[in-house]
Amino acid sequence: DLIDEAGARARIAANRAPEPVREAEHRVEELKAAAQEATEGDDMNKAAEITEQQKAAEIELAEAKAAWTAELDASPLTIDVAQVADIVSVTSGVPVSSLTESESRRLLQTESVLKTRIIGQDEAVEAVAKAVRRSRSPLKDPRRPGGSFIFLGPTGTGKTELAKTLAEYLFGSKDALISFDMSEFGSEFEVSKLIGSPPGYVGHDEGGQLTKAVRRHPYSVVLFDEIEKAHPDIFNILLQVLEEGRLTDSQGKTVDFRNTVIIMTSNVGAREIAQDASVGFGTTGEQGLTSSEIKGRAMGELKRLFRPELLNRIDDIVVFQKLSGENLTKIAHLLVDDLRQRLIANGMNIKLTDAAYDKIVAEGTDLTNGARPLRRAIQKLIEDPLSEELLAGEWGSGDTVLCDVADGKFVFSHGTGEIPAPRPAGALGGDTAPEAPHTGNAAPVSSGVSSGPGGMMQAGSGAL
Repeated sequence: DLIDEAGARARIAANRAPEPVREAEHRVEELKAAAQEATEGDDMNKAAEITEQQKAAEIELAEAKAAWTAELDASPLTIDVAQVADIVSVTSGVPVSSLTESESRRLLQTESVLKTRIIGQDEAVEAVAKAVRRSRSPLKDPRRPGGSFIFLGPTGTGKTELAKTLAEYLFGSKDALISFDMSEFGSEFEVSKLIGSPPGYVGHDEGGQLTKAVRRHPYSVVLFDEIEKAHPDIFNILLQVLEEGRLTDSQGKTVDFRNTVIIMTSNVGAREIAQDASVGFGTTGEQGLTSSEIKGRAMGELKRLFRPELLNRIDDIVVFQKLSGENLTKIAHLLVDDLRQRLIANGMNIKLTDAAYDKIVAEGTDLTNGARPLRRAIQKLIEDPLSEELLAGEWGSGDTVLCDVADGKFVFSHGTGEIPAPRPAGALGGDTAPEAPHTGNAAPVSSGVSSGPGGMMQAGSGAL
């Protein structure tokens, strides 16, 4: 069955038209549209000329398709180890990296890859990478999860984003993140839902939310967001997971957590980390604190709220730093690249000038909420006005949207350049398009809004 499915996938991939055929088809369609336009404009001479070009293009298309068909007939399909491993991965839920023994190479590159997505948190990324490598080496305790962390820091500094990025990098899919908003588990009964309601209670037959999710996705990152908001009974569950790498649900089924990474986020100590914005994190002054002093204070508050037997079972407690203006600019580039990828998927592209990025950062800077307001600023300044123009038909496939600032407002104009290829599957992203030069006097297609503070993103939906 595995070979049959791999062969079917290879056949489907081989049947995708090559670039020369797609270009010839596109050329024929363009000429058809041009001939129709000339006919409607009563320019019969031009229409006749274009029709002759269309006939020649159709001949070229037929020749390209014939050459492609002959190549398919002459070339037998080849199935390699990677293709079979991919089928096994989909069927079993085991990541391809574990099957092809390439995980060790990926782990050695963890810092450099994660830093392309997690901005301004080098210390946190390095701590997580070291702990993950240690847990994946022969030195790992076979009874415990693949890693366990507590992320401390102010809101909007990258705690949830690091968990999401780590899941995608280690296990190859965004679906590998199992996230729980712990503010929804503030009572003893709500906590019991993680492993399933007791016999005789409603929901007993449904199983536990946590145990059922991990049983379905044994290779995953399990995120407990804002753990301090949960009922203290949550720690009884976590103690068993962290110590023994397994958990028994209300139906008596044992779930294996040894291939998971456990992450708890908390805003404990956030006040100390975010204080004294004028001095900044990691500096000293009359009112400022060093990073080690801030971490010490945060740890003191953490020990006051969390049981020592839980903290002793955690691999590492990571403190996230306050973001600087330079960090926010880099994050704005990443968020715009996410927007760019959505447009590329529809045959379009978008470029921003330096002035446009400066405008986004100015509108989306909020020391209280970190990087989260940047997404709201991009939605307000770019996505809202651009979506109206897309629906009005002012932009189409093949267009490049150039964003600039004129008279303090966003303006859109038609840019130049080829549409780049989509980001490869599994890539974590980054700014992939060159920046547009700042003209300072862009020809506006429309103007957007020019003010307004940013908002917050829903935790668990890719929030920073």
